[in-house]
Amino acid sequence: MAIKSTIFKASLQIADIDHGYYANHALTLARHPSETDERMMVRLVALALHAHKLQSVCAGDGTLAFGAGLSDPDEPDVWLRDFTGRIRLWIEVGQPEEKALIKACGKADEVVLYCFSHAAEIWWRGIETKLSRPQNLSVFRVPTESSQALRAFAQRSMQLQATIQENTLMLGDGALNLDIEPVRWK
Repeated sequence: MAIKSTIFKASLQIADIDHGYYANHALTLARHPSETDERMMVRLVALALHAHKLQSVCAGDGTLAFGAGLSDPDEPDVWLRDFTGRIRLWIEVGQPEEKALIKACGKADEVVLYCFSHAAEIWWRGIETKLSRPQNLSVFRVPTESSQALRAFAQRSMQLQATIQENTLMLGDGALNLDIEPVRWK
């Protein structure tokens, strides 16, 4: 019998000073049995960093949600769809294959990848030239220390505050605080 996903609930208060976006998001994260807490929390951070696009791209008339991720390779980890169903933003987390990223670039207006883990630099050196063509692709690196520290925030029920200022996300839950500054690779 297959192991089911573990459900996590997060109340995420976002204060994005860089983009003038302030909102509360009630989120449900389904952690696939093969997904780590670190990867799940990087997905949540990616959503927080791009939540402002719900307003700036879709004028508030869209859906920002977690995709099936590991459960369905044809869906992103996070996406933003406008009211017509058009995919305005496709976010991937980890170190996907080049074909999957190029395919995503054909489906969405903008594709963003957040790499993490100690092997990310090796992966990037091997794939960087293959990903140079898509103009709608951005690649960021979440520092290993930051991504590993995110595991401490993973609780079945989370109350999180995310403040984004000068391209740094400050995440807190009342007991823990962490600054995350993704490094742009592409």
